[in-house]
Amino acid sequence: MNRIEQIIGEIEDFMEDCKSYPLSNSKIIVQKEELAEKLVELRMSIPDEVKQCQKIVSNQNAILSDAKARADGIISEANRMKDQMVDEHEIMQQAYATANKLVEDAKQQAQGIVESATAQANSIKLGSIQYTDDMLKSLQTIINHALTESQSRFEDFQKSLKSSYEIVSSNRQELAQGMAAQETAPSHSLQQN
Repeated sequence: MNRIEQIIGEIEDFMEDCKSYPLSNSKIIVQKEELAEKLVELRMSIPDEVKQCQKIVSNQNAILSDAKARADGIISEANRMKDQMVDEHEIMQQAYATANKLVEDAKQQAQGIVESATAQANSIKLGSIQYTDDMLKSLQTIINHALTESQSRFEDFQKSLKSSYEIVSSNRQELAQGMAAQETAPSHSLQQN
């Protein structure tokens, strides 16, 4: 398990351990600083994972260079052997045929090495790209979930504030009406006296 998967697991465990929001099974109360720390740690781990994938991809060039060097060595050795074999005139034709076969075999072997190295390098590259995309997709899902939760909590908070504001306004109106009634009541009693 790499560090990104470990941090994602810690975030999931953290969310499981959070208390439920009152009267809701789908909402939780989250310690913002603790979640922010986990997200910062996750953000800092991503470049390391990407660098590791880039290192794997760069190894592709080393594999190809090594394969080419080995192929060149085989061809060079075959040519050297061919030159040695044609020194004697009476075995020249046999040596020429053998040397050509050695060169042809060396070329085929070199081609096979290069093709195998290319296929291996491409497989590593595709695997690292898929791995990085899977990690980023998982991170995107976590962030989207956190964003949705935050937005829902903010809307609930706004509704609560609006309700409190309406209650306070209503109470003030009732007080104002009561005060107005009291102010008019003494003046009526004075007029009657």
